[in-house]
Amino acid sequence: MVGFLVRLAINAVALWITTLVVPDINVTGSSSGRNVLTLIVVALIFGLVNAVLKPIIHVVGCLFYILTLGLFALVVNALLFLLTDWISSQLDLPFHIDGFWPAFWGAIVMAVVSWLISLVIPDRWEGRRA
Repeated sequence: MVGFLVRLAINAVALWITTLVVPDINVTGSSSGRNVLTLIVVALIFGLVNAVLKPIIHVVGCLFYILTLGLFALVVNALLFLLTDWISSQLDLPFHIDGFWPAFWGAIVMAVVSWLISLVIPDRWEGRRA
């Protein structure tokens, strides 16, 4: 459970940094608290979308990954990020991505920032005592 919460926090921070770096990805809540809550919920949605759909897309689109030497993954990540935006809008969350290219760059920034934060914060929590 702690590992899940740490991963969620890492994704939320990565999403926040992504909104700062990529101009057309916005969180437009009425307060800072609402923005933080929105980032956490959107990070959860993004994690669920990736956990459920990405393995299926990898299997179905295996040939495209091979033919494009993995570059197809960038398009898939952008589309999954846009799907996250659509789900967020269905839930009336103040999170918006203005098109494919911001989603494309946002997915790249989010992946890199998540990876960098994960280097600093260990993934394994076994053996830690409260």
